[in-house]
Amino acid sequence: MPDELPRLDDNARARGREQALIARRARAQIKADLADGRRTPADVIAARLDDPIVGRMKVRDFLHALPGVGDVRTDQIMAECAIADSRRMRGLGEHQERCLLRCVSGPSRPRGRLLVLSGPSGAGKSSVVSLLRERHPEIVFSVSVTTRRPRPGEVDGVHYHFIDETTFARMIEEGQLLEWAEFAGNRYGTPAAPVDDLLQAGRPVLLEIELQGARQVRLSAPEAVFVFLAPPSWETLVDRLEGRRTEAPEVIAQRLATAKVELAAEPEFDRTVVNDVVARAADEIAGLLGVGTSATS
Repeated sequence: MPDELPRLDDNARARGREQALIARRARAQIKADLADGRRTPADVIAARLDDPIVGRMKVRDFLHALPGVGDVRTDQIMAECAIADSRRMRGLGEHQERCLLRCVSGPSRPRGRLLVLSGPSGAGKSSVVSLLRERHPEIVFSVSVTTRRPRPGEVDGVHYHFIDETTFARMIEEGQLLEWAEFAGNRYGTPAAPVDDLLQAGRPVLLEIELQGARQVRLSAPEAVFVFLAPPSWETLVDRLEGRRTEAPEVIAQRLATAKVELAAEPEFDRTVVNDVVARAADEIAGLLGVGTSATS
C-alpha cells in the first residue's frame, strides 16, 4: 500500500494562499506597467529567465497586456513565432524569443478610440447616429445583432444584423459577443472580433447600445469613452416615443418605465450629451471621438 501524501496544516495552506496572492498581484503589476509604458516589452522578455513571475507568465497573457494588441494580433504573433497557446515566457526557445521581440518592438499603430453611446429609448440615439454616419465616414459604427424584427426603413447588415433566438444563444455560448442585453422582450449584442480588429487598425469605433450592454463593456473595455445621450426633458422623451406609432401602447408603456430607470444611471457615464438639437449633439460626440466637428450646421 503506497504511503499517504502528507497533509497540509492550516498554516501551510495560509502560506500557500498568501504566496499565490502575491504572485497574482505581481503579474497584474507587470501587465499594468506594460499597458502604461513603464516597462517596455523588451525589458519584460529579457527578464523571463531571472524573474520567476515573468517566467511563469503565459506568452498570450504577455501579448494581451501590450497596448494595441488584441486577440487577432495575438493569434498572428503566436502563429508567426510558432508559439503554443500554453507556452510560458520561460519556455521560449531562442528563435521564438527573437521572433517575439521583433514582433512587439517594431513601430505600432495607435489603437483607435472606442466610444459607447447609450441612453433611454426616445433620447434620439438613432437620429444622432444617422447624422454622424452622414458627416463622418471615418467613424466606424459597430453593427449589433438583435432578435427583434426590423422597423420600417431598417436594413439588415447596416442598422442591425437581424438573427433568430437560436443563433443569438449560440453566439453567447461561444463567447462571440462583447456584450449582450435583453430589452423590451428582444436581445441585442455586439460581436467582439470586428470591434477589436477595427481598434487595432487605429479606427475610431462607436457602439450604440443599451444600458445593460454599456455596463458589460465598462468591465471589459474600461478605456472606452462612455457617453449618455439625454433628452432635453421628460416631456420630450414621452412625445418622441408616442410619436413613433410603430409599437403597441403596452410596449411604449414598458419603454417609459424602463426609461425612468435608465435616466437614473446617468452618473455612471463619463459624459452627458443633451440631444436638444441633433446636429449639435452629433458634433459634440464627434469631438469626443477625436474626429473634429462638421463645417455645416
